[in-house]
Parts: sequence; C-alpha cells; structure tokens
Amino acid sequence: MKHTFRMLAMLALSFGYTVSQAQETPKEEDFFKIMKVRMPEGPVLEVGGLVTLPNGDLGISTRRGDVFIVENPTSNRPYFRKFATGLHEILGLAYKDGALYVAQRGELTKLIDKNMDGKADVYETVFAWPLSGHYHEYSFGPKIAADGSFFVSGNVAFGNEEWWRAESRVPMRGWVMNITEDGKMQPWAAGVRSPAGLNVIDGQLYYTENQGDWVGSGGLWRVSKGDFMGHPASLRWTTRPDSPVKLSAESFYSKVDERRIKNAEGRYIKPENRVNENFKTVFEMKKEFPEIRLPSVWLPHGILGISNSEPVKIPKGTFGPFEGQLLVGDQGMSIISRVFLETVNGEEQGAAFMFRSGFRSGVLRMAWGQDGSLFVGETNRGWGSAGDANEGLERLVYNNQIPFDMKAVRAMPDGFEIEFTQPVDLTSAEDLASYRVESFIYKYQPVYGSPPVNNETLNIKGVKVSPDGLRARIVVDGLREHYIHVINVDGIREKQNFYSIIHPDAYYTLNAIPTGEKLALATLSTRNSANDAVVEVTPAPVEKAIPSSNKVVAGKKTTEVKASGTAKANEVKPAAKTTEVKPAVAKAPTYQEVSGLLTRNTCLACHHPTKKQIGPSFTEIAKRKYSNEKILQLIYNPQPENWPGYATEMPPMPQVSKADGLKMAAYINSLR
Repeated sequence: MKHTFRMLAMLALSFGYTVSQAQETPKEEDFFKIMKVRMPEGPVLEVGGLVTLPNGDLGISTRRGDVFIVENPTSNRPYFRKFATGLHEILGLAYKDGALYVAQRGELTKLIDKNMDGKADVYETVFAWPLSGHYHEYSFGPKIAADGSFFVSGNVAFGNEEWWRAESRVPMRGWVMNITEDGKMQPWAAGVRSPAGLNVIDGQLYYTENQGDWVGSGGLWRVSKGDFMGHPASLRWTTRPDSPVKLSAESFYSKVDERRIKNAEGRYIKPENRVNENFKTVFEMKKEFPEIRLPSVWLPHGILGISNSEPVKIPKGTFGPFEGQLLVGDQGMSIISRVFLETVNGEEQGAAFMFRSGFRSGVLRMAWGQDGSLFVGETNRGWGSAGDANEGLERLVYNNQIPFDMKAVRAMPDGFEIEFTQPVDLTSAEDLASYRVESFIYKYQPVYGSPPVNNETLNIKGVKVSPDGLRARIVVDGLREHYIHVINVDGIREKQNFYSIIHPDAYYTLNAIPTGEKLALATLSTRNSANDAVVEVTPAPVEKAIPSSNKVVAGKKTTEVKASGTAKANEVKPAAKTTEVKPAVAKAPTYQEVSGLLTRNTCLACHHPTKKQIGPSFTEIAKRKYSNEKILQLIYNPQPENWPGYATEMPPMPQVSKADGLKMAAYINSLR
C-alpha cells in the first residue's frame, strides 16, 4: 500500500511537471524557424537583390556584382548557377518578361539569355545616371510599377569638410526615378536620403528610410509622384523643367536652420543634439511645406531597427494570422518587423511590431518562396550588423501554429482597439494594470537622428473586452496626432494556457484621430490591480512609554525619573544588543533591470552584451576598466579614436540622464 502511494505521488509530481512545462510561454522561434540555405563553396553571397522566378527558382544579385539562379531553392540540395558577372554593386533585382533587371551604381541594366544556355549573353543599358564617385552613392531597385515601368532610388553622398552632411553632388541623388522600358527617365519624388527599401505593394510605391540627418528615425513611407520625403539635399535639382517637386532649397532653408556653424579656426562644427532647445517636428514643417510626405509608420530607432530595408507583403494563406500585413527587414539589427496599416480620415497610418530576430547577418532583401517560406538575403560589409556572419541566405519557415500575439492595433476616437490572435484571459484583460500607453516624437533637424522627445505617459480610463476575447478597446486620455504611441500589454494572458504575449509592444503612428462614437465610461472596466495592492508595514520597535513625565533614553541613566507602576526610580532598561552594520554595497543591475534603459536610449541599436555589432560589445567595453563616471562621460562625449576598426562613430548622447547613464555603466562594468 505504501509502495502504491509512493508510485501515485511520483506520477502526480511527473504530471505536474509536465503541465508546468507545457505552460511555459512559447517564443517567436517556436513558430517561425530560421533555416540556413545550403550554399556552395566559393561564392560570397553579400545579397543585394532577391526575386522569385515564375518556375520557383530564386534569383540572387550580390554586392560583388554577380547574379545567380538557384534551382530547387527550398530543397536540401539547391543548385546555384552563375547567370551574370562583372557588374557594379547590385542592390536590387527584378524579373520581367523573361529578363532580369538590376540597378548597378550608375545604371539600370537588362540581362538577357538569348541562346538559352543558362547564362546572360546580353547586358543592355536601359538608362544611366550620373555618379560623382563618392562611396555612398548606392542605387537601389528596380521595382516594377503597375504600368510595367521601373522605380530606382539614389543614395546621397556626403560632404568633404562636412563629412556628416548629406549632399546631392550630381542629378538624381536623393531622388526616386521612374524609368520606362525604352529608357526614358522621369524624376518621381525628392527628399530621400538612404532609401534601401523600395517596393511596389498592391500597385503603390513604398520605401523605407534610415535614421540620419533630417531623419529622426527610420520608418515606412508611401511615395507618390511629386512628394518631398523630407531630406533637403535633393532640392538642388527642383529647378529642372521635368521636376514634379517645385520646392526650392532657398525656400526650405529660409524656414529651417541647417546649422552651418564654424569654430574659431574657421572649420565647420558637426551639429549634435541640443537638450532644452526649441525644435521643429516634421509634421510642423509640413504646415510650411505641404509637399512633405509624413511616414505612414515610424519604426523607432534602436527598437525596430537602425537601417530599415525592403518591405514585403505577406501573401494570402501565408504566415497564419498575419496574412496581408507587411514585413520590413533591418540591416543593422538583423531583424524583421511587422506592420499593420489602416487609413483614417484619408491618412495612412498603423502599428509596427517586432516579428523575428536572430538572423546571421543584416537583413537587406526578402522574397517569398512558392512553398510559403520567406527567403532572407543578408549582408553587412561596410555597414555592420548584429549576427556572426558577413553575408548569408536563410529561410523563415512557419509551423502553422498560431502564436499568442497582437494581430493588429486600430485607432479609435477615444483610444485604441487591440486585436489578438487568440482569446485573452478575461481577468487580466479587464485589468488596467495590464496596459501602458506612452507617446513621443522625433526632432526634424540637420543632426544625425534624434532622441525621442515630448515623452508623455498617458492615462488609461478604462477597457472593454469583446465577448469572444479577441479584442480589447482601451480608452486613453491625451492622444496626440502625428505622435508615436507605444501600447504595452505585458500584463495580458492567453485564455487557454495563460501564456504571456510574445511581443508586448505596439508602436502606433497616429497621423489622424478617427471621428465617431466614443465609449461611455459606464460600459468600461476600470479595475486596476495596481491600486489594490496592500503593502504591510511593520512598525519599528518603540520604547514603551512610562506614564507621567518620565524621561527615558534606552541605555542611559536619566536624571529625572518619577516611579510609576512597576518602574522604579533610577531604573534603567538594559540596552539592546547591537551588531555592527557594514555599509551596503550597491549591487550591479542585471541585464533585465537595464534592458528598458538600453532600449529607450538606443544603446542596443549598436551594442550587444557579448557580440561585436555596429559598436563594441558591452563585455569588450568592460575590459577597458573605465569607472562608471568615465563611461558616463564617454556617453556624453564619445572618443571614436579609442575604438579603431569601427566605421560608424558614436554620436554624443546629452539626452541621457545622469542617473540612467550611471545605472547602465554599472551594468556594463559588472561584465568584467
């Protein structure tokens, strides 16, 4: 009997352990697996372009000037065939009517295999544009428009003395061009800076931009003919008779300070972020210049990328609940973000979410395989990226299970509606403590990027959960048009297994607040468990009072004591035994305790705890044995000469508070 009881107890423990294990919240990698594509020895696949061909083969262009055709790309043994070679840094690839098209540095080129031997034997120039020879004059595309023409974008160069200031040295740098099959070019839109992510989605041209001068953060922009995307270098060419943009550089700089300041030696000073200044935002400048196109969705710098790349639409029947939404790659952080778009009052806007991290190198190009998997082309040369490789080709494969995540966030007249992929636990979803909403924006300035500014935490007045548990509508005070609203739902749990949500943050760009009916407060749950918490305080020991006017100090004889009750005159209670208290040593914060600070101050955009990225790892910095105060000083005044071998200089970060800086420094030094 005792043996049977012991066996039952062991089985119960085993079952409890199994259930406990089953309740562990799955992660993104449990649903979307990254698989390396097997590549032959020899070629270096610094992928610049990807396209899926009608027969399912994959076309790849590389930064080294080669084009490959990959047969059976989703199999265990794909076959790579070199189709073309000798081209100049190909950063885009398209297929049309049996030919491949590539954007080299200075031309759109058509590649034709006339004799059908599997290799291009005709390299035809469709259209060529000028080059100054500056290293930063990359060209991206082509992407095929609805009418069959091509879109190509041109990177800006940088100045000589003012090496930080982007400039358009030759025509069409900082522009999107539209080029026809017969070689006619028409300027399409001005104001791009480093437009690595062109794509035509549902007949509409979009592009992603990287943080830089005049660009506070990356994001996704809709592009129409005649738009000015915000970077002024290209305005040099708006006097051309074929320019659809009429805004002049003179008009622009009459309203905006370009910060051309010289020091006592007559040398230009690199503009840096100023704290406590009167600044402009890009939506304020749109009032002056209606040609400015605002981003549909901001992708906050250092959180959802630092070098945003190609956007692609998730096809119908692919990637489960997220079909129809957009995925956006990022070259620097080696991640893919997800974007949900909607149109409100004629303005396109929406929410951005983290989707998948952990790629081997910088995510530059994506293309859908015929099996529903996503090919991911990678590179990092000259730019730097997270991951342990300089190049790569991988596939993202979905396991057809539904993750617990936010599916979409929609703007409401009085807040937001959050749609989930699975029903939520009602108790957690009706608790205001499960939600947090903040808003912020970026500066529009000639400084490289911008810290988040005008930060506010918004009051959540109530929540209403739909009967099926798939939607939660939160009523929020203080919505601000054109601001990024961070919606955190970390307290929400899934109904069936009580899972936590995989990606608890949504970044909603609120270009327009909808009109319509607002929810009545009486219909909302206003319960907030954070206000229900009871903190028990144990009172400190207090010397018992002796009636009358006795003066008693523990451990000392008093001169005036009047006996009362059991106390006798001159009776002194023995002093309590005391132990020597050593001064407390501040414990270094853990990564979990500082990860929010590292994210908010964009440190993780360039630094990883243990791996080299854009900048050195925190572990490597710790080996320098700087004091916490010295690290804080270097945050405010970086010294790039101390770190040779890192191409990207760290900008001064005066917006970091002293308390935050010292806390992050303490974490870094704990890694020695």
